[in-house]
Amino acid sequence: MPEPRTVMIVSDHTGLTAENIARALLAHFPAQPLLYLRRPFTADVAAAQAVHREVCALADRGERPLVFTTVTRADVLAELQLCPAEVFDLLGPGLGVLEREFGMPAVREVGRHHDMHDSEAYLSRMDALDFALATDDGVGDRQYGLSDVILVGVSRAGKTPTSLFLALQHGVRASNYPLAEDDFERTGLPLPLEPWRAKLHGLTIDPRRLHAIRTQRKAGSRYASLEQCEHEVRRAERLFQRAGIPVRDTTTASVEEIAAGILNTLRRR
Repeated sequence: MPEPRTVMIVSDHTGLTAENIARALLAHFPAQPLLYLRRPFTADVAAAQAVHREVCALADRGERPLVFTTVTRADVLAELQLCPAEVFDLLGPGLGVLEREFGMPAVREVGRHHDMHDSEAYLSRMDALDFALATDDGVGDRQYGLSDVILVGVSRAGKTPTSLFLALQHGVRASNYPLAEDDFERTGLPLPLEPWRAKLHGLTIDPRRLHAIRTQRKAGSRYASLEQCEHEVRRAERLFQRAGIPVRDTTTASVEEIAAGILNTLRRR
């Protein structure tokens, strides 16, 4: 096993863009252990010098960090590029190409790539987030008519994180409904879901994975037992099949992958 490599995420704003790109690139090297260090709001030379000193301290210990940055000020970037590390300027090369393509200089302003500059899209995402929280875990079913999608599944199958991700990243109004024992006794859909069949999307999970997740929450309980997990998943999948509901398996999928599959289904509809 190779030694862990330190990955410095350096940004003049929150660092979310830099980290997402870094992780997307580094995911192609699964055998390499990584240690992420985040340094957001590195917006001036003094802050960049502090990062430089950190990198030098790591180099003194024999490490060669990777630095991923989205800083826009030339003097701040120049300080980072002096670091004894591999430095990835994630915005610079792309901005240069676009400047040539558009025939105009880029506005190199701190935080310009952050979505707050698109206020309408930002407010839409915040509205969707509020809606997801208001209709989480079966609460607020009277608002299901306003939902873009309603996620259905057993407890701990990934409904809430997927709902919040769809809202925060894509502005999708996602509600979620947890299937309970009473719902499995019915031959049809639970009553709150019946009018919204076209909006439903099922989430399923391997019972052994569900057992492990529930055990972390309530070890030794009937709720967490493998038998109960198998019973609930089996009944939920039968319900999905009878109702003709599209289903995503969350067992090994990330929330990004689950959301992407749901978005693809919404677009087809």
